[in-house]
Amino acid sequence: MKYHQNMTSEPTVLDRLLEISELFQRDLARAFAGTPLTPARTRVLWELQHGGPSTQQALATRLEVSARNITGLVDALEAAGYVARSPHPSDRRATIVSLSPSARRLMQTMQQEHAELTAELLGAVAEADRPALARGVDAIAARLRELIAAEEARTADREAAGA
Repeated sequence: MKYHQNMTSEPTVLDRLLEISELFQRDLARAFAGTPLTPARTRVLWELQHGGPSTQQALATRLEVSARNITGLVDALEAAGYVARSPHPSDRRATIVSLSPSARRLMQTMQQEHAELTAELLGAVAEADRPALARGVDAIAARLRELIAAEEARTADREAAGA
């Protein structure tokens, strides 16, 4: 990251958000060290936990990844015993992906740990400030999604114009 000479030494809100993101990534890496789980594979498990069994196509759409990418993720999770594939009941071209019993237990543990960490982190914020914090974080996330969507649209327009 480049620093401008006139930058203040005080961290900005963005600096803090980036730090929090890095801390979460470090914690995930520590938690999954020695396992075949990666952040991307964990996202698949989390989606299956919350959304139930799914086709690979639906998973790819919800996770915003390519069909090739979801196939690799599901292949690795299946090889490690976290998910199982079964035939779709009405579409013989599709496959249903579901959590294995051990993955369901793991995800229940992860949900409990997630709730405990949420409570622990929010404990650092005065109770009266929590609603404002939640609104602020939601607003920042919504605005970032808007900015990314706008930039993706501009990129697509430039690519279409150049094609």
